[in-house]
Amino acid sequence: MSDATIPVALPERAVPGGSASDPAIVEPVASARNVAVDAYRGFVMLLMMGEVLQLAAVSKALPGNWFWALLGYNQSHVEWAGCSLHDMIQPSFSFLVGVALPYSIASRLRKGGTFGVMFVHALWRSLLLAALGIFLRSLHGPQTNFTFEDTLTQIGCGYPFLFLLGFRSPRWQWGAFGAILFGYWLAWALYPAPGPHFNYPAVGVPADWPHNFTGFASHWNKNSNLGLAFDQWFLNLFPRTKPFAYNEGGYLTLSFIPTLGTMILGLIAGRWLRSEAPRIPLKKFVVAGCIGVLAGLLLHFSGICPVVKRIWSPAWTLFSGGICFLFLAAFSWVIDVKKQRKWAYPLVVIGMNSIAAYLIAHLCEEFVSSSLKIHLGMRPFQIFGSAFEPLLFGAAMLAIYWLMLRWMYVRKIFLRI
Repeated sequence: MSDATIPVALPERAVPGGSASDPAIVEPVASARNVAVDAYRGFVMLLMMGEVLQLAAVSKALPGNWFWALLGYNQSHVEWAGCSLHDMIQPSFSFLVGVALPYSIASRLRKGGTFGVMFVHALWRSLLLAALGIFLRSLHGPQTNFTFEDTLTQIGCGYPFLFLLGFRSPRWQWGAFGAILFGYWLAWALYPAPGPHFNYPAVGVPADWPHNFTGFASHWNKNSNLGLAFDQWFLNLFPRTKPFAYNEGGYLTLSFIPTLGTMILGLIAGRWLRSEAPRIPLKKFVVAGCIGVLAGLLLHFSGICPVVKRIWSPAWTLFSGGICFLFLAAFSWVIDVKKQRKWAYPLVVIGMNSIAAYLIAHLCEEFVSSSLKIHLGMRPFQIFGSAFEPLLFGAAMLAIYWLMLRWMYVRKIFLRI
């Protein structure tokens, strides 16, 4: 998602007037791609584009098969509390934006950029990301769908604050992270919890929905929380075909605040990568990852704050952020420590053009799908039976997506914001 070149371990020199301990103003002498970060980003984009494989449909066609049930589960979002592999797409997006920021700042400083000019660019980038997210959510609607829970809009809303933190010390970054999570948790905890007679069907939640919490944790129930109250005011400030009452999935505009927490964790990871070069800080990544996961689980099972991705609860920020650290550690260990890089090429092709991959997945699905049906028909995809037809058809679509990205990669065409 970043326009920054992310250097591998390289010597550094301090920018005049700066301190060598400040990650925002220490400048790499040369630039080279960090293959581990590109591969991680490519893996995340592949998970998103891989929705066309329809593994949940295959699982449904093969009831009782644990293997396909597992794959189907991990290509679907959990209904409320918990986590699947698919739920890690958006946190990883956000985390990797933070990882790239220290390098982006250093690159612009090296080219003579000033804080004022860079901050204006950050604001412009934020606006473009939010506008692109709104555009993609409006594709098949009768008018602009002003909604701010999309991955791009969430990142766009928090990016200017992340940029400012990129110029602050680690103490500031950790302090901001803690203040964001605690302040957000406190605001939700103080907002009235739904009572026993709350009208859940009026906000799109069945009365017998099994995922509602009881007790203190009910502050984080679906469509009966502080975030929905804000959206019922905020989203109705924009023109709509009908008044906004609730989001069917429970997603919220205010989630950009704890999402900023996820991006700050990425910012800290990027600072570690730069400050400890040429060494890879694997131990820090693993320790941070384990602490995040365990802290999120502790908050969840103690009833203090549940792990819910759809509303990006503070516990989710910790839990998913921990997993992001572990993913980064795994990719760095295989690629940078063990020097196993050739296998990562298909992921790097995707990861170096993440904006293009995002747009291809959202804009080209109908065109590619209809073209395959017109020119090949469905018979080639039925060779293993009807249960596997959606998988084979989706694999063909995914291969076309990748070939489009490879064509761009070979010709050095990279979309940047």
